Amino acid sequence: MKKAFIKAVSYYLPENILTNEDIAAEFPEWTAEKVGSKIGIHSRRVASEQETAADMAQKAAEKLFAEHGIDRQKIDFILLCTQSPDYFLPTSACILQDRLGISNQCGALDFNLGCSGYVYGLALAKGLVMAGIGKNILLLTAETYSKYLHPKDKGNRTIFGDAASATLISDHGPGEILGFSLGTDGSGTENLIVKTGAHRNPNKTSVVEWDEYGNPISSDFLYMSGTEIFNFMLGSVPKLVQNTLMENSLKIDDISLFVFHQANKYVLEFLRKKIRIPQEKFFIFMEQVGNTVSSTIPIALEEARKMSLLSGKILLSGFGVGYSWGGAVIDYGDPEKN
Repeated sequence: MKKAFIKAVSYYLPENILTNEDIAAEFPEWTAEKVGSKIGIHSRRVASEQETAADMAQKAAEKLFAEHGIDRQKIDFILLCTQSPDYFLPTSACILQDRLGISNQCGALDFNLGCSGYVYGLALAKGLVMAGIGKNILLLTAETYSKYLHPKDKGNRTIFGDAASATLISDHGPGEILGFSLGTDGSGTENLIVKTGAHRNPNKTSVVEWDEYGNPISSDFLYMSGTEIFNFMLGSVPKLVQNTLMENSLKIDDISLFVFHQANKYVLEFLRKKIRIPQEKFFIFMEQVGNTVSSTIPIALEEARKMSLLSGKILLSGFGVGYSWGGAVIDYGDPEKN
């Protein structure tokens, strides 16, 4: 029986750094310490005006090839997860095939998902390997949410950062991809959305209203109802973890490390305590990068690898816009064999 593995992960961060001090200078009612203590983020990277998701995905892929000695000509399929594509068409993954110099015998497609996107991408990649369609799948995540944020949206600007990641999924490697739990609830669409710009509402409204906290609300920019998103996560993530464990015939004690989507520190700690995950088994990495949407989990995985924390069974949990959620278990086995 065929198996699928995470073979290697790399990531790319834009050069521009937005610190809490920078944000506090724009919004004097906030302090850098207040932002840092509340959300656990001290700085985040922001793509330049001309830098796109495809640009960042290309740089992440080149890092993957260089850092892990990967032959690009052996890539069978490119999967790109992004909600900020370069164009409505063509597919950015097709553009990247050419820019990366990958064989034109390679399949390529984009898929539109946010914070659950990496887990969904692993599911797609595993399916391709298991079906014998490809042996080496290049999974890319890239997001420039900063381009969707109103300049005066101090809340979301403290949270989101731009980044890209590249993962090679293959028929061999250190981390075997085991079972998944996936879910969707489209009734939450309105709670995390950019309403204008696509074909439902093609024309920008140029209308901005302000809530009681002085935050802008506009159909032309990203809108997030913090209360509704928090309630969604509180209701869905514990069930997601339980279902992922059940799909893999495991218990919490069988998991060596939990790597959740890095939404913000307050949310993560609340979920950790609710699910009763030991703090030493709960990995957080967002302080210098922020919430990078579909790239948070692979970035955290790579940082955990650098700290020699990838051994045994790792539970991944992604959740957010859609609503959409996904969990998976990755088995890194005995660390002595890696």
